[in-house]
Amino acid sequence: MSPLALVTGAAHRLGKVFALTLARHGFDIVLHYHQSLDAARQTQAEVESVGRRVILSQADLTDPTQIQSLISNLDSLNVLVNSAAFMPGGNVDALTIENWDTSLDLNLRAPFLLTQECANKMTDGGLIVNITDVGAQKTWSRYPSYTVSKAALESLTKILARALAPKIRVNAIAPGFVLQSDIVSEEEWQRLINRIPLKRPARSEEIASALEFLLENEYITGQTIVVDGGYSLI
Repeated sequence: MSPLALVTGAAHRLGKVFALTLARHGFDIVLHYHQSLDAARQTQAEVESVGRRVILSQADLTDPTQIQSLISNLDSLNVLVNSAAFMPGGNVDALTIENWDTSLDLNLRAPFLLTQECANKMTDGGLIVNITDVGAQKTWSRYPSYTVSKAALESLTKILARALAPKIRVNAIAPGFVLQSDIVSEEEWQRLINRIPLKRPARSEEIASALEFLLENEYITGQTIVVDGGYSLI
């Protein structure tokens, strides 16, 4: 029986990249999505094209009961990638309570609850990878709730790694600039890219290779792998 991986937010962007990477390494995929059904089906087709099985799973991860439902039908699990995230813009004086709560619920609480549920399914051991952000170590005043949630997720990664060892390893990947977001203008994107020491965004496969490394090296836990082209140096 093939090993099984759950990737949250797997319909598009980096979540899709992680799902396809795991599929190419022999994993069947539980492909979580929230609202992007068409994109999820497209990702499903791409995963199936490399010969892997896909389970499409819709859930709002800000709702703990839906997290429980997402996991309850799984008999076992080998890998969990917490990729789903919410990044609202807004300075401190403009950020709404709703956006603050959604950021913390999805970016921090959901990975914690998913880890609780999935750890019980990893009867033969497993790997949990939290997708944080190079911004976790920055003071991004335009994205306060997102930055706080990702910084806390890196701290949580260490706590979970210690708590779940030696059976389950828990690590994080902190990408830098990879795919331009809808909330960032082309002018702003180019300004940010020009500040990076390597002067370019990451290629998706360069982020995926960090996941491949964590799959292959079983002596790493509690660590955050930063893949940012040197952005954290500035």
